[in-house]
Amino acid sequence: MGVPIKQYYQLLRRYLQPQRKWVLLLTVFVLTTIGLRLANPQILRTFIDAAIAGRDQAVLIRCAVLFFGIAILTQGLAVAATYVGETVAWTATNALRLDLLDHALRLDATFHKDLTPGQLIERIDGDVATLSNFFSRFTIDVVGNGILVLGILGLLFREDWRIGLPILGFAVVTVVLLIWIRKLVIPHWTAYRKRSAEFFGFVGEQLSGTEDIRANGAVAFVLRRFFEFCRRLYPVRLRSTLGGYGMWMSNIALFAFGHAIAFGVGASLWRAAAITLGTVYLIFHYTELLRGPIHEIRTQITDLQRAEAGIRRIRTLLSTRSRLVDRGTTALPAGPLAVTFDRVSFAYRAAATTRGVDDPEEDARGDRRVDAPRTVSAVRDVSFTLEPGAVLGLLGRTGSGKTTIARLLVRLYDVDDGTIRIGGRKVWDVGLAELRRGVRMVPQEVKLFRATIRDNVRLFDPGISNDRILDALERLGIRRWIEQLPSGLGAMLGADGSGLSAGQAQLIALARAFLADPGLVILDEASSRLDPATETLLEGAIDRLLAGRTAVIIAHRLATVERADRIVILEDGRVAEAGARRSLVADSTSRLSRLLQAGLEKVLE
Repeated sequence: MGVPIKQYYQLLRRYLQPQRKWVLLLTVFVLTTIGLRLANPQILRTFIDAAIAGRDQAVLIRCAVLFFGIAILTQGLAVAATYVGETVAWTATNALRLDLLDHALRLDATFHKDLTPGQLIERIDGDVATLSNFFSRFTIDVVGNGILVLGILGLLFREDWRIGLPILGFAVVTVVLLIWIRKLVIPHWTAYRKRSAEFFGFVGEQLSGTEDIRANGAVAFVLRRFFEFCRRLYPVRLRSTLGGYGMWMSNIALFAFGHAIAFGVGASLWRAAAITLGTVYLIFHYTELLRGPIHEIRTQITDLQRAEAGIRRIRTLLSTRSRLVDRGTTALPAGPLAVTFDRVSFAYRAAATTRGVDDPEEDARGDRRVDAPRTVSAVRDVSFTLEPGAVLGLLGRTGSGKTTIARLLVRLYDVDDGTIRIGGRKVWDVGLAELRRGVRMVPQEVKLFRATIRDNVRLFDPGISNDRILDALERLGIRRWIEQLPSGLGAMLGADGSGLSAGQAQLIALARAFLADPGLVILDEASSRLDPATETLLEGAIDRLLAGRTAVIIAHRLATVERADRIVILEDGRVAEAGARRSLVADSTSRLSRLLQAGLEKVLE
C-alpha cells in the first residue's frame, strides 16, 4: 500500500513553503535548462543541413558558436540548480529532524524504554536522510523532465506524425514498465529501513557498553550477535538493491530498442526523401535526449521508493501519542511544596513483542502478530503525606518501588490508580513544564554532555548568565571547586562527562537543581562510594540545596536517614512502615529501628 498523494503534498507544503523564493529560483533554473536542451538539437540540424548544402561558412560558424554558448550556459544553470537544490534539501530535512526530535522528547518514558538510542537515531536521522532528494528535486525534476519529454515528443510530431507516433509508443511503454517495477520494489525498501533501524540500534547499544563488554569477556557474544544482524539484513538489502538494478537494466534495454526505432524511422523517411539528413540526426538526438529525463524519472522513482519507506516510518513516529496528556493549566505555589500519595498503584508496561518480522514480505504487508504488552507491578496502594519543608526518607530493597515513586512525582509516568497531589494540586492539573520546574530530580547516575561545565550546569539555557551560575555555586559551597578546574566554567567535558568523578558529577546535578529553585527536590542519595573529601563537599551542598525546600530522598546510608523528618519503608511495592523518624527510631519494634541495628547500608543492598 503506497503513501497517499495527500501525505506527499502535506510534507512538501509544510517544509518547502518557508523557502518559496528558493523553490521559485530552482524552478526557473530547471525550466530554462529544459528550453536550452530542446533548442540545441535544432541548431545541430541546421548545421548539418547547411554543411551538406554547401552554405556560407559564416552560417556554420554562427551555428557552432550558438551551440557551444548554449551548452556552457546549460552546464552553468545545472551547477546553480544543484546548489539551490541542496540548500532547500538541507533546510527542509533539518526542520523535519527538529520536529521529530521535539516530538520524541515529549513522548512518555515507555516509548523511550521500547527503543534503543541507535534505533531512535535511525528513525530521526536515517529516515529523514532518505527524503533529502524528495524535498530538493523530486517534484521539480519529475515535472521538469515530464515537460522535457512532452517537448521532445511535440517537436517530433511537428516534424512528422510518422516520427512522433513510434517514439511516443516507446516512451509510454518505458514509463509504464518503470512504474510496474517500482511497485515490486517498494515493500523491500520498507523492510530494509526497518532492519537498518534495528541494526543501528544494536550497534549503538554495544558501542556504549564497549568497556564492560571487553572487561567481562563478552566480545565473542557481541560479534556473534553482529553476524546474526548482518545475516538478517543482507537478504533484505539484496532484494531492495536488485530492484534498483532491475530498473537500471530495463532502462538500458529499452533505449537500445528505442535507438533501433529512431534509426529505422529516420532511414525509411530519408530514403523516401521526406526528411533531410539533418532531420535524421534530429530524430536520433531527440531519442537519445529522452534517455536523460527518463533516466532521471527512473532515479527519482528509485529515490521515491526510499522516500515512501521513510515517510511511512516518519508518520508512524509522529502519530505516536504520549500516554502523558499535558492539559494542566494550574501553577504550583511558591515555596516548599506538600506531597500527598493517596492509594497510588502503578505497573510498568513491557515492550510489545512482535512475531513474524523476520520475513521481509510479511513485514512489508503488515502480516504479523503482535502480542499484548505485559505489565509489571511496581507500586500498589501506596499512601503517605509530606508537609511543606519536610524531608522524607524513602527506604526499601532494590525493586521495592523507590525509584518508581520518584518517577511518578516528576510525572515521567501517570498512575494507574489513585491520586498524587503536589502543593495541594493534582499532578495532572499542573502543566508538565510548570511541574518539572517546581519539582527537580537529582538522579544517582548523572547524565553529563560533551560540552563545557557552564552548559552542563545550565543545561544549554543561554538565558542563565555566568554570574547567576557562580552565585548558585557559591551558595552551594562548591564555587571554589569549580574555579580550581582548568578554564573554570569553560572547562570542556568529554563524552559521558569523562574528566569528572562520580562525586563531581553529583555536584553538577545539585547545581542544576539549585538554579531551577524548585519547591520539591527528589534526591537519589549517592554518596556511598565517594572519597571522604568529596563526600563532605557533597553533603554540605545537599544541606544547602534542601534548606527551605521539601525533599524526598531515596536513602542508602545512615547519615541520610538522620536528615529525614519522616520515613517510608517500601516492600514489594507496598508501604511496610511509615511515620516520623524520631518515633520510629525510639520504637525498638519498628522496622527502621531493626534496620539501624543491623546496619542500613548492608540490609538495603
